[in-house]
Amino acid sequence: MNPIPRLHFAHLPTPIEELPRLSVLLGGPQILIKRDDQTGLALGGNKTRKLEFLVAEALAQGAQMLITAGAIQSNHCRQTAAAAAKFGLACMLVLTGDTPPEITGNLLLDHLFGAQPVFVADRADRDRILAETFQRAQAEGKRPYLVPYGGSSPTGALAYAFAVQEFLAQGIRADWMVFATSSGGTHAGLVLGQRVFGYDGKILGISIDEPEAALKTHVAALATAAAQKLGETQTFSAADVLATDEFCRAGYGVLTDLEREAVQLFAKSEGILLDPVYTGRAAGGLIQLIRRGYFAKNESVLFWNTGGQPALFSEKYQTHLLA
Repeated sequence: MNPIPRLHFAHLPTPIEELPRLSVLLGGPQILIKRDDQTGLALGGNKTRKLEFLVAEALAQGAQMLITAGAIQSNHCRQTAAAAAKFGLACMLVLTGDTPPEITGNLLLDHLFGAQPVFVADRADRDRILAETFQRAQAEGKRPYLVPYGGSSPTGALAYAFAVQEFLAQGIRADWMVFATSSGGTHAGLVLGQRVFGYDGKILGISIDEPEAALKTHVAALATAAAQKLGETQTFSAADVLATDEFCRAGYGVLTDLEREAVQLFAKSEGILLDPVYTGRAAGGLIQLIRRGYFAKNESVLFWNTGGQPALFSEKYQTHLLA
């Protein structure tokens, strides 16, 4: 296994908790939760694990600035901005959406960390403007490092391969891992870690916004590239990736009864906060699958809480979660 540059600032290992009240309430398998919302950086979240590898790579290349992109309430952008501040780097964020009338939630934290936002009204223009922003920073001698969308490069995906190793060392049995998947880095890392470190359960990604076939193909390619970076001769195909896009048809960031019920149920039964976009949707999918008997009652399901709670306090969601 190749040595991989890594910084160590995440609060690891993240704890695993049983959710007994929720398990009884749903009448299905035993539900466990992996608290990756407690990784420490900027209120935590799954991107912190990835940034340990990505910022290490940036610093090794002599970068002086991090540039990345996401939605206005992006958890990834919030944690990238915090990592930049922590290591004395400038930060620019290309954010999709109109300039909001109020600075709330993740966007407020972006500003506190000193990041410079660039707002892009049309999602179709984001990649072009991101490239232009990066090229301009290069031309101005700012030595930028482009952090991929969602931190989902082969380098970033390695974080969740090692997260599987961390989970196995905690000595807790889980027949399933269930989590939110979108840009694919967390998903690819878990799939790679399953094979490299010998996790014998099943890994199910609940898509937040991507079609299932395209997601499986992308995750397989990313896992293969991450394996190569690690020095492992592992090849993955779409058939090696388990995912469902059943619960994302409403569209990205659209709050429906599915997310609302999940956020309320986890909060009221276990005192656990989910976010309305990612973990809320994934937990909503998990709840529906349990009700249908998708998992055997004698199985255990580990839900990865990948964070994102600042979005609960965004203007877009805070008045609708209790409807």
